[in-house]
Amino acid sequence: MKYGHPLFQHALKPQCRDLSPQFKLKNLISAQMLLGFGLTLVIPISTIHAQTPDLPPSDREALQNLPTIHVQAVNEKNSVLAGQISSQNKLGFLGEKGFLETPFNSIGYTDQYIENQQAKDITDVIAKTDPSVFTNGASGGWSENYYIRGFASSTSDMSMNGMFGITPFYRTSPEMFERIEVLKGPTALLNGMPPAGSVGGMVNLVSKRAGDDPLQRFSATYMSDSQFGGHLDIGRRFGQNKDFGVRLNTVYRDGTGAIKDQDKKTALVSLGLDWRGERARISADLYTAEDRVDGVNRGINLLSGVAIPKPPKPDTLLNPDWSFVETKDKGAMLRGEYDLSDRVMAYAAYGQSKTDYKYNGAMSATVLDSQGRLETKIGQLAFDLEKKSADLGIKGKFDTGSIGHQWVVNATYYQHDQNDYGVRNVAGAEWITNLYHPVWGNPVRFNAPHISKTASRLNSYGIADSLSFAQDQVQLTLGVRQQNVLSEAFNIVTGSRTSRYDESATTPGAAILFKATAHISLYANYIEGLSQGSTAPYTAANAGEVFAPFKTKQKELGIKMDLGKFSNTLSLFEIEKPSSYTDPVSNIFTADGEQRNRGIEWSFFGAPIANLRVIGGVAYIDPELTKTAGGKNQGNTATGVAKQQAKLGMEWDISMLQGLTLTGNATAVSKQYINQENTLHASGRTLFDVGARYKTNVSSFPLSLAASINNVTNKAYWGMPQLSSLALGAPRTYMLSASIDF
Repeated sequence: MKYGHPLFQHALKPQCRDLSPQFKLKNLISAQMLLGFGLTLVIPISTIHAQTPDLPPSDREALQNLPTIHVQAVNEKNSVLAGQISSQNKLGFLGEKGFLETPFNSIGYTDQYIENQQAKDITDVIAKTDPSVFTNGASGGWSENYYIRGFASSTSDMSMNGMFGITPFYRTSPEMFERIEVLKGPTALLNGMPPAGSVGGMVNLVSKRAGDDPLQRFSATYMSDSQFGGHLDIGRRFGQNKDFGVRLNTVYRDGTGAIKDQDKKTALVSLGLDWRGERARISADLYTAEDRVDGVNRGINLLSGVAIPKPPKPDTLLNPDWSFVETKDKGAMLRGEYDLSDRVMAYAAYGQSKTDYKYNGAMSATVLDSQGRLETKIGQLAFDLEKKSADLGIKGKFDTGSIGHQWVVNATYYQHDQNDYGVRNVAGAEWITNLYHPVWGNPVRFNAPHISKTASRLNSYGIADSLSFAQDQVQLTLGVRQQNVLSEAFNIVTGSRTSRYDESATTPGAAILFKATAHISLYANYIEGLSQGSTAPYTAANAGEVFAPFKTKQKELGIKMDLGKFSNTLSLFEIEKPSSYTDPVSNIFTADGEQRNRGIEWSFFGAPIANLRVIGGVAYIDPELTKTAGGKNQGNTATGVAKQQAKLGMEWDISMLQGLTLTGNATAVSKQYINQENTLHASGRTLFDVGARYKTNVSSFPLSLAASINNVTNKAYWGMPQLSSLALGAPRTYMLSASIDF
């Protein structure tokens, strides 16, 4: 039940040049190697033999007449490894697959892990210990910000229960999800084209459902300097067979964060409903969410010729304290499944969401000289958008001789209608201050005029077959998807259409998996990603020429090892992403540009020894500009990508004091270039987090207390964001929480 085939055709460059002095990976990598492959060598793989003793004939007959007892393995659907990582993850329309059954590099974080991290958004979860995920480390920005395998990803490309367009648009609170999944690499075959065209990987959020046991839990939270919050989580099942379930989550946080003059407010109400019958299953999700930051953390740019300045104190706000970003989201989705037979299942899902967004603050902030003079220009942006999404499919299984088949056919639809409002530079609202002692002008009243109206439609049809050979020891998946992209813009006064993009692409995928042993799988895959193609600008010789959706192509090889309590994945990959430019000689606009990311990843998770849980890994990526306009900067390193990352998270249960767990995280990141000439870079960094949890009972009610400190050394650093050159990393932050089941 897998895909893939092509072998990795190009060897990684052996030299790890460009190691910055600030990047101190050696000790961290050595520690991880000891905890990883080193420990796997000393973990015994037990073998259990079932034997029948010699018995007299009468006793043998009695044994044969005993009733059959059905035993279900603990490593079944929705079970978890070491309480942190799910053993099953969703692979788009292929459905859920186990760790050793998946011919891709993927990971799923459980709600227990999310709660233990005291995470406030999705990036807090996926970037903490995954070496394939990079974030700039900033806090309180206008949106979540992360890269996967060296390519920028958009929060609007997150899916919810496998469907695009349902999650909050810019920032998502994790409390309403029981699992957060990261699938690394392009995913066009599995999910269709993401709305914003992300190609580095896929983040899927799985809604909480009521368990068989009733749940009533309240959590109180604190984050420095004075932000307090509460989270109520209630789950119930009803009916004679507990067929109907209800899961309610409510969250409210408000107060000043660790950055001076920055206030954050988050409000969330989510409701998950499900019904499970003998042959049918129905689920529904509804939520309303509000996220507001006053004193928005914004990145800065550099005037040409200016060197990167020393970062100011990490609690400095580089935007007026009256600046704000506010996002209000509402969403709902319904999914139904029906077993047409024991071997065929049909499903349908529909959802829609609405977002209202406002931003008032610095539209540009440019450092003018080495003394830190900062020119700030105020702008205002707003939009309202409505999204609709649908997924219809049928899947089943059959055998042809000794070959097993698991097939699926589906159709997807995504609709996005948006009105934009704004003014890029408010007249008279610009001034010069200083990076190290910023002083801002008077507040600017928000008044953003209507400037554009756009609409987009994404339709796709997919088919795949997962073939299994040699008693499931070899599994091959082949599939193809046809994708159409329609994008239009309209005159806001007359309503007439001003531009139209309507193109299609066919994207195949293949993967193969070989189970070398009961604990080791080898895999390879070829899969593509899609993003909307460009239209030649009016200044080009071929003005108006429309290009088909760009195809990003990945080849990957990997090996997975699962020893029950401790698992490892090692993968090699190459991703080639096209881009467009105007040729400086012919003045012809073309789609011949390319960035090629080659990399190697090693990740691990589990409990290698008693009372110790670890999760982390090491990644090396070579992001090269392989095809550029006129050859300028060709061969250089792409901007915003850390070539090396090493991450380690640890939890240690103290046996001398039952219920006490010590926690820690270490992150080492290499430098990131901020220009294609590779003359300027944000330095590498090494950050540490520490914490502790204590679980006990109060009058028979389970109580959990947690405390943590992020960025213990209060290190000041620049990180590379997506929409500007530099962002100031988050300062030392203290967090407390207390949860009680009642």
